[in-house]
Amino acid sequence: MSYGPVGRSVDGPVLRSVQGLAAAVSVLLGVAAAVDIFAVWAGVGLYGHLGSTLTGPTSQAVHDAHVLDVAGKAQIGAVVVAGVVFIAWFYRVRVNAEYFAQDVCTMARGWAIGAWFVPVGNLWLPYRVASETWQASAQSAPDGSWRTVSKAPVNAWWTLTITSAVIDRAGSTLTDAATTLAGLRHATALGALGDLLNAVAAALAIVFVHRLTRMQQAPHPSAEAAALRPSPTP
Repeated sequence: MSYGPVGRSVDGPVLRSVQGLAAAVSVLLGVAAAVDIFAVWAGVGLYGHLGSTLTGPTSQAVHDAHVLDVAGKAQIGAVVVAGVVFIAWFYRVRVNAEYFAQDVCTMARGWAIGAWFVPVGNLWLPYRVASETWQASAQSAPDGSWRTVSKAPVNAWWTLTITSAVIDRAGSTLTDAATTLAGLRHATALGALGDLLNAVAAALAIVFVHRLTRMQQAPHPSAEAAALRPSPTP
């Protein structure tokens, strides 16, 4: 059965639950955050032992570099798996947004997937989709009235996501360009900072997923009943 908010046609867009996807995304993001924290630990260890290497040789730095390399590969795997499920959830909530306020969604639903793969454009296009989806989903209060919900969770998540990506790229560039142990040590410190911000961004993504999913739950029974109540016969 399809139903719409008060005053909406029941033949309009259908609202589908995303709670299962949201739960899976939250778990995978939690795993990704844990791997990031492990990478931070490995990076801090390497940073310290590289400092010791400056005054004398140590095999511990070589070991730590290997551990950090393993952590980096684990990060890639965690991000890929979490990213696939996140995009599936992201697309579903974007489609659901049309149920609440179709006119708010100025970007086609396909952008919920495509926006992530546009070079340079992926720095802001996913945020536009997220912002419109959040705004549309927030409009339908339990009684069907218009309301506004702060976009702070969206803004915080995206700000940290972009910041961590920029710092990660800078750290990788410095690592590739490093020709001295001191330069490598600085690159390692920047990489550890990027990993830490990645972990925070993952935590904020979980908050974003939880809040948006909760806003997209089916309307209050009284609102649903009012929407489905037949019109009086003239």
